[in-house]
Amino acid sequence: MTGVPASAAGGPSGARRAAASPAGRSRPGGTPDGETSRTRTPASAGATDGAAGGVPSAVPGSTPHRVPHDVSNGGGRDGDGHPARGKKIAAAAVNQASVWNIANLLTMLRLVLVPAFVALMLADGGYDPVWRSFAWAAFAVAMITDLFDGHLARTYNLVTDFGKIADPIADKAIMGAALICLSVLEDLPWWVTGVILGRELGITLLRFLVIRYGVIPASRGGKLKTLTQGIAVGMYVLALTGWLATLRFWVMAAAVVLTVVTGLDYVRQAIVLRRQGIAERKAALEETQA
Repeated sequence: MTGVPASAAGGPSGARRAAASPAGRSRPGGTPDGETSRTRTPASAGATDGAAGGVPSAVPGSTPHRVPHDVSNGGGRDGDGHPARGKKIAAAAVNQASVWNIANLLTMLRLVLVPAFVALMLADGGYDPVWRSFAWAAFAVAMITDLFDGHLARTYNLVTDFGKIADPIADKAIMGAALICLSVLEDLPWWVTGVILGRELGITLLRFLVIRYGVIPASRGGKLKTLTQGIAVGMYVLALTGWLATLRFWVMAAAVVLTVVTGLDYVRQAIVLRRQGIAERKAALEETQA
């Protein structure tokens, strides 16, 4: 052979046959298939294969390269390789726990117990020991379910948007109802009710104000405060006399102290969190501008 190209040897018809042959067709990248397979790097090969639909061309004598295929979403991906929007929405709907799960049902039970507790607490003038015992039972059930609903939601992946909103409302509703009823019946000074409720509402508002910088985690002191408050309020709901009445006074005093101390600690954490968030944003902005 003289090395003359087939297009030259065969004239125009030979050139047309060469262009029509499989070896002469250009791939989407614009180069012949064989040439592209031999000269492109693995990185460029992956990019070209992705642009061509994710199916790489096989090189004679080599092992075909397989592109990972997402079976879970049926291969529904956009041009950048990310799951298609419809697939994302469907996956989110599957992962979202049902509102009617055990954790949310316990939260709903606490919400229902709030008006029931108030009715029992104020029945017959509010000083009948029997009605006060029934009110204590409702309060105790509400406080006990508060210990389990959050744990169940986190353990069994039952966290829902409804639970995030309703759980703190139910907690503060039952405690606020008990404190206000006790103050109305003159069993508990109004300033104690004001300190406890003011702290709870203030910390809740503070959490929302600094949520853009991060989340203030619940501390051991906060959990101890909640437990002490529940015991103290429960003892005041019951019509206790003698040394038990004296004991409940000191338990409530400890609850008030923990309420104030943990509230100040939350304020300190919020200030630190806000400063850190502002510093991180400023550093990120300077790095972007640089």
